[in-house]
Amino acid sequence: MDEKKLAIIATKGSLDWAYPPLILGSTAAALGYEVEIFFTFYGLQMLRKNANLKVTPLGNPGMPMPMNMDKWFPVLGTALPGMEAVMTAMMKKKMADKGVASIEELRELCQEADVRFIACQMTVDLFDLNPAEFIDGVEFAGAARFFEFAGQSDICLYI
Repeated sequence: MDEKKLAIIATKGSLDWAYPPLILGSTAAALGYEVEIFFTFYGLQMLRKNANLKVTPLGNPGMPMPMNMDKWFPVLGTALPGMEAVMTAMMKKKMADKGVASIEELRELCQEADVRFIACQMTVDLFDLNPAEFIDGVEFAGAARFFEFAGQSDICLYI
């Protein structure tokens, strides 16, 4: 029987959106899938050596707020200076308290499990990103390269 394949397209560059592709990718690899994650546009932020990802509550109505803030704190208040840093710190603390691995740990876990990280070369060029700022082991290729794998995959996810 052929090995199952999972293809993931990662497009978001915030802390909360970095978890799904890495958790799903590492889990699938642990279950014996061949996994490839194609990072494009803002998803490339996850590949930076210093992935200083943030979370913002602004425009994210599904985000559970601490102390039931969503019930009493005005939405406009989430745009105040410093709120992004506060919410990011709170999210990181919540993750650590619940024993959830950090983004850095999840990236390592993925790479140890042979999950291939593909950085979209067009997006790297478009945003003048420096490949030297990315973690080791990242491949650079275009969308056609991703479609070679995705076309053979059993599951393809867009995150």
